[in-house]
Amino acid sequence: MQETTSDRTLLPLRGARLSKHADYQRVYQESRKYFSASMTYFFSPRGENAPAICGPRVGLTAGRVLGKAVERNRIKRRLRDIVRRRVAIVEADVDIVLHPRKSVLSMDFAKLEGEVVRIFSTIQAAIDKQGAARRAESKVES
Repeated sequence: MQETTSDRTLLPLRGARLSKHADYQRVYQESRKYFSASMTYFFSPRGENAPAICGPRVGLTAGRVLGKAVERNRIKRRLRDIVRRRVAIVEADVDIVLHPRKSVLSMDFAKLEGEVVRIFSTIQAAIDKQGAARRAESKVES
């Protein structure tokens, strides 16, 4: 899921990110808001007419309320690094939007990483639960 440009630098594939405004809007409309200690997040499973990209796609938002550009960029850099390392926790085809709070800026990196891992684990568990419910419904109808 990652391509290597050198032994030291790992870059995520282009498709592993949410980049279009329409993708963000679809996730916001099809999901509900979930809360964690230092961020809110949304997730939505991709449907049948989704792009041919397998696995999760993650989008980050950092509005002006989080501070000036330098602070917003620092927040996004920290989150991108954690997401790149830990996105493999989520195995489903799902779109995720992370919306951090200002406390992420001063939070210890290990603590922030633990929170993102917890969020990804929660998302994977919810997707697994939805899949199990759908399989049970299809058995009943058969």
